[in-house]
Amino acid sequence: MSEAATHVGSGKVRELYALDERRLLLVASDRVSTFDVVLPTEIPDKGRVLTGISAYWFAQTADIVPNHLLALREDGRSMECTRLEMLPIECVVRGYLSGSGWKDYLATGEVCGHALPAGLVESQRLPEPIFTPATKAKTGHDENIDRTAAVALVGEERFDEVERISLALYRFVSERAAERGIILADTKLEFGVDAEGRLVLADEAFTPDSSRFWPAEQYEPGRPQPSFDKQFVRDYCERLGWDKTDPGPELPDDVVAGTRTRYLEAFEQLTGIPFDTYTARPEVVLG
Repeated sequence: MSEAATHVGSGKVRELYALDERRLLLVASDRVSTFDVVLPTEIPDKGRVLTGISAYWFAQTADIVPNHLLALREDGRSMECTRLEMLPIECVVRGYLSGSGWKDYLATGEVCGHALPAGLVESQRLPEPIFTPATKAKTGHDENIDRTAAVALVGEERFDEVERISLALYRFVSERAAERGIILADTKLEFGVDAEGRLVLADEAFTPDSSRFWPAEQYEPGRPQPSFDKQFVRDYCERLGWDKTDPGPELPDDVVAGTRTRYLEAFEQLTGIPFDTYTARPEVVLG
């Protein structure tokens, strides 16, 4: 790092540094987590993929909502960002019935207070995208909550704003992804508030780690779908009979290679930019 930076936090994937009172440096590592456990084996270039895709969508969606990106650094994995007061909820939009939403639907016929038609099957497209907030868990899994619980955390006016913006972002990106043969099944967004009180999109945006992307040509409702993410890792860990507690298992070379290939495919198909071009000139994703 060319200037003084103070390490202020670590996530499963990212390291956070303070540059000054108004700026942070967000560095995406190549770490991979599954079942909320960071594994000892890294996936080469994963951090660059997450940073490049996020920067691409930040640039594409700036007319919908401001975002925290100030500059993309030459390593392709580091973003200079505006300091924000982060909202205490995850902003999830679902266009298809999958993951925890599918489990909730099976149990109650609802997802986060949204009553859905009877008889839906796994991975089915919903009549309309729905906003399904979740709490931010410091350990373990985020917990789905309904509108009442979310309003108690952020206030009604701010909730209505993040719901409207989240749905607008989902519709925009899902339409762009569909043009490239990709279904955006669902996504998780994070927002903060800047010094002027404006809502700002933060963290990562529409990456394979924060979103469920499916190849459209293989889509078939009624079953789980193949996805552009760490599916190779999850499937391998499931086969091991691992108890899903720390420490996680080492990954064999073929699983690492398969996972890296999937991330690179997601980058190139979503952005239309060769990954080698991005690593040579990261600013290319900013348009």
